[in-house]
Amino acid sequence: MQYSLDTLPFRNSFAALPNDFYTRVAPTPFDTPARLIHFNTQAAQLLDLDPAVQYDPRFAAAFSGKHPLPGADPLAMLYSGHQFGHYVPQLGDGRAILLGEIINTRNQAWEIQLKGSGQTPYSRQGDGRAVLRSSIREYLCSEAMHGLGIPTTRALCLIGSSDEVYREKVETGAMVTRLAPSHVRFGSFEIFFYRDQHEHTRTLADYVISQHYPELAEQADRYLALLHSVVERTARLIAQWQAVGFSHGVMNSDNMSILGLTLDYGPFGFMEAYDPGFICNHSDHQGRYAFQQQPRIGLFNLSCLAQALLPLIEVDAAKAALEGFQARFTAHYHQLMAAKLGFERVDDRVLHLTETLLEQMKNSQTDYTLLFRALCHVERAHDKTLPALRDMFIDRERFDQWLTDYRTHLRTDASADDARHAALRRVNPKIVLRNYLAQIAIEKAEQGDYTEIDQLLTVLQTPFDEHPQFPHYAQPAPEWASDLEVSCSS
Repeated sequence: MQYSLDTLPFRNSFAALPNDFYTRVAPTPFDTPARLIHFNTQAAQLLDLDPAVQYDPRFAAAFSGKHPLPGADPLAMLYSGHQFGHYVPQLGDGRAILLGEIINTRNQAWEIQLKGSGQTPYSRQGDGRAVLRSSIREYLCSEAMHGLGIPTTRALCLIGSSDEVYREKVETGAMVTRLAPSHVRFGSFEIFFYRDQHEHTRTLADYVISQHYPELAEQADRYLALLHSVVERTARLIAQWQAVGFSHGVMNSDNMSILGLTLDYGPFGFMEAYDPGFICNHSDHQGRYAFQQQPRIGLFNLSCLAQALLPLIEVDAAKAALEGFQARFTAHYHQLMAAKLGFERVDDRVLHLTETLLEQMKNSQTDYTLLFRALCHVERAHDKTLPALRDMFIDRERFDQWLTDYRTHLRTDASADDARHAALRRVNPKIVLRNYLAQIAIEKAEQGDYTEIDQLLTVLQTPFDEHPQFPHYAQPAPEWASDLEVSCSS
């Protein structure tokens, strides 16, 4: 079955919660005519939405708030959160409106949210809008992360307008239709803890368990089990970020998903030259959200969630759940890094190879993505020098020794070259969404040319393929890209 605009079977389970959890508010349409910039056929399949619907003359109006969709029950969700380590007592959806959810034929629920859809009671003097620049970045990156196999929100379509929106300069407004099984965040729980509305904490926890963790419903201490599950999902998620070189940029607790999804793409960045201290957010002057800090900040945010759940669980049990985070993160991360080197097992030799390689990459400012992809060409039985790989390092003799040690371990504890090379190509992407690639797409779109969005998205959805027709997407950033800056307004 495929749905049209008129037959999408909306429900809104979140709207069935008490009014204290949200405010009903309709999207604010653009003042100028809306236009469809891009439609994501892969995401449409999640809703069983007929791809032909993009040609419906009402489509852009429907996904920019001008044409109400039958059955939708729009609302803005309430939450609070810790932003840059400081508690902000009320946040909420200041520029996003949840229309409802669709249950597809595979019995999967997908919430539909318009981001950039105008002011809500939670806008805090903001205009409630998003600009084309930031919308393109979120649209591309959410799909890029999915292509990398990392849990994430998805993007159905990108709608543009000629409306003027002021950020650092005047830009044009846009909306992204965001999809997720749930948009509940850590901050959704925090607000009721700090307001001493503990009955709402229980109601929300029961809702999340019923909708998304039904396997926990019959457990004797289901709320503690929920915390353990979120700790596990968050540990795995951040390990995946670290392994692929992704920096979120603004890991506030209100940007952390209760389902362990990558949520709220703003000043993100994929690391190019390997630097553990990489800061992708120009607004992060203290480096709180630097790349190497992400596991620590993940634990901090989990502690905020655990505190919010204290009316439902024992303090010592909550502490024990949090104490398990580091071991879980480390286990996931080590396994992912071992796979990036071509090993199935993690042992001391693999850990040493990983640590020494990363140290040399840091000293040489080696491109993270290109280096690991290049390992797909290492043969264990031959002592070829591989000049292209060797030239990625300043101290070539030291790298030669690492390569010798690497090949020695490959010979004793890795599969044959052909099988290993194939496995390496499945875990080491050839292409990631480098900032300069997004910038090129943005600049063309600002001139009315959306072809780069389409072409780039196609490649990002299959980042492990060779894509010989698009060699430029696998190139290091050009010199001009060093001047690019992204901030919380991005």
